[in-house]
Amino acid sequence: MYWYNGKLISSNTLEIPVDEPGLLYGATVFTTLRVYHQSLAHPLTNWQAHCDRLRYSIETFGWRLPNWEQIAQGAMNLIPHFPVLRITIFPDGCELILGRTLPEDLTNKQKYGVQAWVAAEFARSLPTHKTGNYLSAWLAKLAAQQHSAEEAILVDEQGNWLETSTGNLWGWRDNCWWTPPLTAGILPGVARSQLLEWIKHYCRVQEEPWFADAVDTFEAIAYSNSVVEVIPIHTVIEQHGEVIQKTYDPYHSSLKLLRQLYVA
Repeated sequence: MYWYNGKLISSNTLEIPVDEPGLLYGATVFTTLRVYHQSLAHPLTNWQAHCDRLRYSIETFGWRLPNWEQIAQGAMNLIPHFPVLRITIFPDGCELILGRTLPEDLTNKQKYGVQAWVAAEFARSLPTHKTGNYLSAWLAKLAAQQHSAEEAILVDEQGNWLETSTGNLWGWRDNCWWTPPLTAGILPGVARSQLLEWIKHYCRVQEEPWFADAVDTFEAIAYSNSVVEVIPIHTVIEQHGEVIQKTYDPYHSSLKLLRQLYVA
């Protein structure tokens, strides 16, 4: 079941023109959100922020604006069936909304953390926009799995850590949370924005580049996105001729502050 161009469709296939730019070039923008309590109005769902991010990219690219009321209608039709929605917009303004379940092992990952691999050879296209050309991030995560890791960490040309293949990074040291700045060339995550505003009420937070020699100073690190919320990273694998493992505390008390945002 999915929603496409104003219609609810019960099928596992989608018919689109063979010359559709979204098919040929990945020319789409999308956002993925978790719907809390089956409500678009719930603060944690943050519906308007997801729509605003889509609008920003669409206007930047000069594409046709979609029918926002139609998108909301499609989301409402799928909410009773799926806790997670992915909204894709094509250059002509057509919308495609897919639903899915939460990851089966999400609770364990949130509790115990995951292992990550530094994917030095992969870089996202147009990193400040969430476009359908997500091949490099997808390949980075596949490569990470070949190194027994669940996530990939993307870096810039100098080796500075930017973000994971699916989320934004957080690090704790000196009684302060640190996250890479948007100017580094990362996705402006909706969950990242929510967490920034939340953290500022309780402790210091700094948006600074994660230089290669600074990541060793963090006591705890985690990544966030709108679906998984906050997941600690307990081990990071790097390869510079030899394999290097960095370890962090997935049970660090500072992580409680990030998680408290999602206590609904």
